[in-house]
Formats: sequence, C-alpha cells, structure tokens
Amino acid sequence: MKKLFLLLLIAFSFIGCDSSEEENIYDYIGTWSGTYDGSEKGTWSFVVASDGKITGTMHSEPTNENYNISGNLDTSGQLNAVIGLPSDGEFTGTLTIDKKGNGTWRNSVPTPDRSGSWTGEKE
Repeated sequence: MKKLFLLLLIAFSFIGCDSSEEENIYDYIGTWSGTYDGSEKGTWSFVVASDGKITGTMHSEPTNENYNISGNLDTSGQLNAVIGLPSDGEFTGTLTIDKKGNGTWRNSVPTPDRSGSWTGEKE
C-alpha cells in the first residue's frame, strides 16, 4: 500500500507542473521600445537583463532631452523604474510574454510635473 501511495504521489506531482505555462524573467530579456504621451511626448527604449534589471532612456520630442530609465522587472512582468539619476520621476507598467507593454510615467524635472502613459513592444 505504501508503494502505491508513493507512486500516486509522484504521478500527481508531475501532473501539476507544466513549465510551459509558467512565466519567468527569460520571457522578457531583450530590447523594448515605444512611445509615450501626455503632458509631453516622445520615445523610449530599454533593455531587460537576465537578472531583471532595466536600463534605458526616454527622449523628449519637445525639449530634445534624454532621461535615464533604471529599475527592475519581476517574473510576472511588473515594471518598476525611475526616471533620472537621482530619481526625478517614475516609469511603471506591465510587460507581457506576447511582447507588448504599457503603463504610466511621471517626471518632475524640469518643473512643472509632467505625466502620461506609454506603450511599446519587444524588438
């Protein structure tokens, strides 16, 4: 009876584990880019590294300035990054395994505060 129980336990443990449905950071690694708009508009681009770190830039069309983007991405695709060094704002949102992304941004330098939304995709 113990052998049958052990056999069934092992069988059921494999049934519940389908790694093709699980997301991991490797689904997001690479270069992502897109546009942003709101109280200002422009383009953005960042790279997701294998440890989930994000580095990139936002380019403002009206002011022709670049702002650094740096932060982290978790295994569910939640992006939390800051704009500027030191932090002058935030760049947050969601990336999907379907290679799409969207979210919001806010930047307080130069004043007044500017904010809006962003969309993009993985290259």
